[in-house]
Amino acid sequence: MSDSSLNQTNHQQHANRMLPSPRALLELIKPITWFPPMWAYLCGVVAVGVWPGEWTLVLLGVLLAGPIVCGMSQAANDWCDRHVDAINEPQRPIPSGRIPGRWGLHVALAMSAFALVVGWQLGPWGFGATVLAVLAAWAYSAEPVRLKRSGWWGPGVVGLSYETLPWITGAAVISGGAPPFEVIVIAVLYGLGAHGIMTINDFKAIEGDRRMGLNSLPVVQGPQVAATIACTVMVLAQLVVIALLTIWGRPVHAGLIAAGLVAQLWAMRRWMTDPAGLAPWFNGAGVGPYVLGMLIAALALGGMEVIQ
Repeated sequence: MSDSSLNQTNHQQHANRMLPSPRALLELIKPITWFPPMWAYLCGVVAVGVWPGEWTLVLLGVLLAGPIVCGMSQAANDWCDRHVDAINEPQRPIPSGRIPGRWGLHVALAMSAFALVVGWQLGPWGFGATVLAVLAAWAYSAEPVRLKRSGWWGPGVVGLSYETLPWITGAAVISGGAPPFEVIVIAVLYGLGAHGIMTINDFKAIEGDRRMGLNSLPVVQGPQVAATIACTVMVLAQLVVIALLTIWGRPVHAGLIAAGLVAQLWAMRRWMTDPAGLAPWFNGAGVGPYVLGMLIAALALGGMEVIQ
């Protein structure tokens, strides 16, 4: 092999090492986080009780809410949090070097643009919601706004973006207009309650958040108080949902959600014995009934035709 060929081969090998692997890119956009907004969008579809003959709107909305917008938000967050992750989770794709250079930023920006293109296909409601979602994702992670610095605003905007916004969007896109008042109220309540769920995720990053000046509730209030706040927010939101469904003539659905709340209270009691250590456990045991309650509430609002 000639010197020029050898140099070209070495250059190509070096270039390949500077490109992120597909596995690292997939890890960057965190598929495990896609479920909540996808589920919320489907809840919105169910809540209006209008089942479209064209399922493209459902599938496209689910893909937009999960892999595209949520995946974009995860890439943006990882890029903006790369210094914090170097402390809390150095194995993450960006601090570990598996996604080199400014690739993380480029992926987040490209997915932001792609999200807007896809959102345009869902009409005015879908596009407007996509614009809000993209803005919220960057406002949460990026300077100078960086809502993540606040233990109140950060989880709040994520809860509303993950639950309320896709729920209302799904209802609006499928029904072709503004959702009923009841649908909006329930979607907002579950989004507010999700503030507590988002606070749970902050327990894994206490040390790095403290060192980098991120005032999450576990950092500012301490694990015990932060866990109490998270539980209280989740419980209060569901109690209002139960009360409203009972008033609106859906006592069976209200009772099912109440049963799920009892299961959560049991999980919360155990979580409070070790908030930092048991946070990952509670994220599964306690959040599951909450998410199931969302679907039950959606069926109560408009999906009863589906099960009759």
